[in-house]
Amino acid sequence: MYRKLLWAAALSAAAALAHAENVPADNTSSNLLKEINDLKQRTAQLEKQVREQPPAAPAPTISSGRAYMNASFDVLVNGGWSTTPDVEALQPGDHDPKQRGFSIRNAELSLDGAVDPFFKAFANIVYKLEPDDTTSLELEEAYAQSTSLPGDLQLKVGRYFAEFGRQNNQHPHAWDFVDQPLVLNRMWGSDGLKQNGARLSWLVPTPFYTEVMLGVFNGQGDDAYSFRNVGLADSNGVTRLYGHATTARDLRGLGDLVYVPRLTTSFDLTDEQTLVLGASGAVGPNDTGADARTEVYGLDAFWKWKPANAGDGWPFVKVQTEVMWRNFDAGADPGAALPEEHLRDRGLYAQVLWGFVRGWVAGLRGEYVTGNAGASADGNAQRGEAERVSPNVTYYFSEFAKLRLQYNYTHYAESTDEQAVWAQLEFMIGAHAAHKF
Repeated sequence: MYRKLLWAAALSAAAALAHAENVPADNTSSNLLKEINDLKQRTAQLEKQVREQPPAAPAPTISSGRAYMNASFDVLVNGGWSTTPDVEALQPGDHDPKQRGFSIRNAELSLDGAVDPFFKAFANIVYKLEPDDTTSLELEEAYAQSTSLPGDLQLKVGRYFAEFGRQNNQHPHAWDFVDQPLVLNRMWGSDGLKQNGARLSWLVPTPFYTEVMLGVFNGQGDDAYSFRNVGLADSNGVTRLYGHATTARDLRGLGDLVYVPRLTTSFDLTDEQTLVLGASGAVGPNDTGADARTEVYGLDAFWKWKPANAGDGWPFVKVQTEVMWRNFDAGADPGAALPEEHLRDRGLYAQVLWGFVRGWVAGLRGEYVTGNAGASADGNAQRGEAERVSPNVTYYFSEFAKLRLQYNYTHYAESTDEQAVWAQLEFMIGAHAAHKF
């Protein structure tokens, strides 16, 4: 409206000037005075209309600091060979290579963005090609995270990987190796500990970074492997875990949930070195008896060196290790002549990554996992002693693509040793949220 009124005033002024230029010379003064008076009256009328016009509503705007969404699609393509055709037994992780030749075990659609001034949201949907070329779909994570709670508190609610140790809550494209460490497979099953639940964290006001977390989860199903999980059915249709018959336990109260506390802290040792330390726990019931319980504990450490003159992040050295142990109290199984017993498992992995020149990273990982002997022969076969050594080399074409080559030598105390060579290509389109340090 303002633009139209100003445009009308301009046209009126232009018309007056044009008329003044065309009047005869002897009548110029009187005619010009008349035109000026008319123009003044017209201008006054326009000013009155502008004053009486109600103000227009402001155009809606979106704050660029809060309203955003990243979307990306990331694919991991594996190719390789193993000395055993039973690749699934050799590579128990759900996102590990599952067959000789080529496999795609992780094609991930990731979404993250701001909900409003109070929450951010994240979601990960994963597609996996099975060895028979069928496609499985998995809602891996979908959760909201608070952004404005007082007292340095943060709330996380939805479905997500529990914050236990360093690697459990990392997605496969962020792994430093092709496959998941054996000790994580032993404690959490094939796909890690992820559940529906909530987590509250507190950033402790210390001179260095310290954070305390407590997660509370349903603790049910394959993704809560060590807890309320019935395991697999035997030839008679009886579900068993470590040889013991299981019965699905309902969620009756707070005692049937799984609790995951974590403490993590970080120090800058020098301007070029950082040390991160963590301690985690997970406690809850299991399905082998009415009162059977499981406890899992872990310690982790991460050290990184990067010189002050590093270019694009290279060179660097990273060292990471996790130590985990589990107390699994198995209930008595009279039908299989199995007494109540205490199964104890422990394991660790340690890895070093050397970014020796821009784009190139060499890695070496060593692993060990073992468990005490139980009354069930089948259960002992699942909990045997194993060691693995894995050197690899990775070339990063860019932040959106990399190529990795890895060799695995696995020693089993009770069976034949196996070897495997895997190549992995990652490519991503879109924008992805930054990974944790």
